[in-house]
Amino acid sequence: MRKVLENTFYYLDNFHRVLEWIGERYCDLLTDEEQAFIGMFQGMPQCARALFVRMVMRKGTVFRASKLSYAEIGCTVEAARHLLPTGWIAHDPVLSIDELFDLLSKPEICAVFRLSLHEKGARKAEQLAALRPQFADARAFSSWYRDSGDNAYRIAVKPLCDRLRLIFFGNLRQDWTEFVLSDLGVTRFEQVEFSPSSRGFRSRRDVDDYLELHRCKEGFEAGAPLAEVLASLPGGAFENEWLNSRRERLLFQIAQSVEKQRDWDQAYRLYARTGFPGARARAIRVLEKSGQYGPAYTLLSAAQRAPESDAEAQQLLRIAPRLRRKLGHEKPAARRAHAVDRFDLSLPLPHAERWVEGAVRDHLQQPDAPVFYVENTLINALFGLLCWRAIFSAIPGAFFHRFHRGPADLHSADFQRRRAAEFRACLEQLDDGRYRDTIRATFQAKQGIASPFVAWDALHEELIEMALACIPAAHLKKWCERILLDIQANRSGFPDLIQFWPAETRYRMIEVKGPGDRLQDNQLRWIDYCAEHGMPVSVCYLQWVGQAA
Repeated sequence: MRKVLENTFYYLDNFHRVLEWIGERYCDLLTDEEQAFIGMFQGMPQCARALFVRMVMRKGTVFRASKLSYAEIGCTVEAARHLLPTGWIAHDPVLSIDELFDLLSKPEICAVFRLSLHEKGARKAEQLAALRPQFADARAFSSWYRDSGDNAYRIAVKPLCDRLRLIFFGNLRQDWTEFVLSDLGVTRFEQVEFSPSSRGFRSRRDVDDYLELHRCKEGFEAGAPLAEVLASLPGGAFENEWLNSRRERLLFQIAQSVEKQRDWDQAYRLYARTGFPGARARAIRVLEKSGQYGPAYTLLSAAQRAPESDAEAQQLLRIAPRLRRKLGHEKPAARRAHAVDRFDLSLPLPHAERWVEGAVRDHLQQPDAPVFYVENTLINALFGLLCWRAIFSAIPGAFFHRFHRGPADLHSADFQRRRAAEFRACLEQLDDGRYRDTIRATFQAKQGIASPFVAWDALHEELIEMALACIPAAHLKKWCERILLDIQANRSGFPDLIQFWPAETRYRMIEVKGPGDRLQDNQLRWIDYCAEHGMPVSVCYLQWVGQAA
């Protein structure tokens, strides 16, 4: 990496960026301990700061000096000497036998415990299990391993660093290496205008609430008893709606786990407690599985009157016939599917890779009717370019630092609702023709800047101009509206190809299916939606000449 060659302390510089950012934006909600750490860190010698960051980035809390060997830092023991008075690290820490085993190699374990030839052949885990009852007491590293000639250190402020990491990233899923070891010059990021009101964490209580929720999630994922997990789950709603969405997601995950255990009553109660997308459909299925067909049908009928998404509506259509049959209801008239154009092609088997989309594209290609392989890139890009300002609007819980590829709450159920005014302003441009200039201007001004909707490598000016000339604004508006209904589900499933007739200012989309392939659910939903709104879409079924169907 270029930055590594220019600056061997690039990871330290990036860590300083984190501390500066937190100090500037979150100073009012930091504890005295956190503020003291940020203030003291800058004044430490460079080698000590670099060693500390290297330790923070590594897994665990205990390290041997011999394993902390970095050319740019030099002597690890000398660097650590500057850190010891701070209390951030401890020399010769007291270790349990489990911690010792994490530090030592198998030959070292055999030497320290003077294992017999038979014991040496056992696996490391078996050696630990056999020795643990005899060595229940913790002791200093030097007491365990007197002849090592090595030093050991424990980083004592890992929880503090984790809290700072949380404040910076907005989650504990991302670790320091994701940012600190990044060459931040490779990717360009949108520079969002932050204000105090747009912070994800607006109070210390928000940080504490997140950590409480995270501990509950850790217990759940570690297999703690359900009663303990539910008891540790914060009961009431948080003041921070971004945190509430995380709580809803966790409750949904717990309900899914309970459903897998076939505890139908408990699963239903948990699904009923959360408004997370998909919970209502799962509640109906749980009622059905437990034989409660009447309540299941009542809930299904209410859901069908106001489905939360196209995905839920599709699920309900599959559940409804079974429930009606089990309740003895009259079979309703079949829903008439929207007519979708279909055409079949038989093409010679290619010598190279059998790329069905490419083969159909090349076959249909005409000088006056070019065909492009776009799949999910074009429509998402048009949406992303038109709605760039709304997508990157600085609202609470959306952006925590200056290196986001997109909003942190992109897949939250309330993503569109929290930006309703901004998106409405963007889509109104489709009613008066301004959208073309907006898309062109954004395409030029934001070229190469990371976006969750715009894949720059798949775009070029000719494609954008043909799309703007041939796709009616009304069609683009319908696509944008559907994407916003459920971004996670609806940003995929678009047809593979698009063909333009510039002279006639028209287009058609084409979904390609090769031998044995069939339409997926998200593709069916998009095709049905396009057909419903009069958008030209076709499905091409390809067979290779000479190959059995």
